[in-house]
Amino acid sequence: MPHHFVVLVRDNLFKIKVKCPFCGSDTDKVVDSRPIDSSAVIRRRRECLACKRRFTTYERPEEMPLMVVKRDQRREPFDRAKITHGIVRSCIKRPVSQDDIEKTVSEIEQELQNYIMEVPSKTIGDMILRKLKKLDEVAYVRFASIYKEFDGLDAFLKELNRLKRKSARTQQTARAGGKQ
Repeated sequence: MPHHFVVLVRDNLFKIKVKCPFCGSDTDKVVDSRPIDSSAVIRRRRECLACKRRFTTYERPEEMPLMVVKRDQRREPFDRAKITHGIVRSCIKRPVSQDDIEKTVSEIEQELQNYIMEVPSKTIGDMILRKLKKLDEVAYVRFASIYKEFDGLDAFLKELNRLKRKSARTQQTARAGGKQ
């Protein structure tokens, strides 16, 4: 069976005109439509109304890669593996399961779907810090030391003290809420 290229022309936001690969007409009717496996791809069997020949199209959502804007303004495609790698390294020898790491990465990736085309790397780093703080404080400090570019022991201690004060306030609030 020969392969034919089908030209899709976006007419407006919702309607897509398909040009017949045989005669070029953009008038057709869909004879059969079904999803391919569990993916987002839809296979449509079409019949050209001009030449009466049938052809198949495969439709999939248009995906624009999310670009990460680095501190120096360079742009690179979003890479889920980088987030996973950073979190895994922060959680080495910590009581954090692989499932917890995967869930955290998936939550971050889900939040990033709110961004269109570009996201600052700072936003991603802040998301990771927020999630790690809830997951494991040691992993949080490890990640923060790299992400925030601690330049020495004083910066490290300052972050630890800030974390300790916040933890103490949270415990006080919890105790006060428990008393009636």
